[in-house]
Amino acid sequence: MTEQIKQVADRIKGLREISDVSVENLSNLLSISVNKYMEYESGNIDIPVSFLYQVSQYFDVELSALLSGENPRLHVYCVVRKGKGLSVERRKQYKYENLAFNFINKKAEPFIVTIDPESENFSFQYNSHSGQEFNYVLEGTLMVIIDGHEITLNEGDSIYFDSGYNHAVKALNNKSVRIIAIVL
Repeated sequence: MTEQIKQVADRIKGLREISDVSVENLSNLLSISVNKYMEYESGNIDIPVSFLYQVSQYFDVELSALLSGENPRLHVYCVVRKGKGLSVERRKQYKYENLAFNFINKKAEPFIVTIDPESENFSFQYNSHSGQEFNYVLEGTLMVIIDGHEITLNEGDSIYFDSGYNHAVKALNNKSVRIIAIVL
């Protein structure tokens, strides 16, 4: 795994230890198995953004601080120029760019997400997290699966959903998809 993932994993472990929260309690609160939590905290596997969002909410820290190690400082407004968002390399097929990484006390986490076409060994990466999510397709065609419902979105389409339900996405037509994703 990348050095960035290992650094994020170390920050999660540090937050948990400083807060004197056991692995068992935190994994239970986040509704994942102890083994899966330990894999994330080890930094040896990819850590889903939805999990990072839950951890940041639980410990009341900014997601960008968890990702970058730096606390946001802006509180009136935050401008992020094209291509200058905080890059978050997660799974091989997904690239996240945080669009408000330097704004403190955000009520939402906005991202530009690029989803590459699947490889031969593609399998959906389902996740769920508390809150709601909004996705707007900028380019391409996207399949969204929410609680077993398959929805196809084209350029200009959007979807708003309860992110507590299992959900996953897939780029269609063998082309990359770019979306604006806002996690609330």
